[in-house]
Amino acid sequence: MALHATHRDSGNVTVIDMGGRITLGDGSALLRKTVLALLDEDRTRILINLADVDYIDSSGIGELVHAYTSVKNRGGELKLLHLTKKVKDLLQITKLYTVFDVHADEAAAVRSFV
Repeated sequence: MALHATHRDSGNVTVIDMGGRITLGDGSALLRKTVLALLDEDRTRILINLADVDYIDSSGIGELVHAYTSVKNRGGELKLLHLTKKVKDLLQITKLYTVFDVHADEAAAVRSFV
């Protein structure tokens, strides 16, 4: 299934709802394009909802890290929401689970932004 992404505002936080597979090619490119477009609009509080993402390959992991550093470099925060078991396991194996601020509840995640 191809990756799709939509974004919405929740207070002063932009939530990106993603679904599908974040893989080499169109999937990772869509993630990068979406985050960079939001940064161009000065939206620096970003919460990526991964509830409907069933697979991420190494390229997708690289794009998540790129998104994280791009947002940090603009003085913002990027957090992850609703990780599936597969995605959570992958982030733990790669030791990135401790890098990202991960949440299971959207309301709590939105409140956690400074």
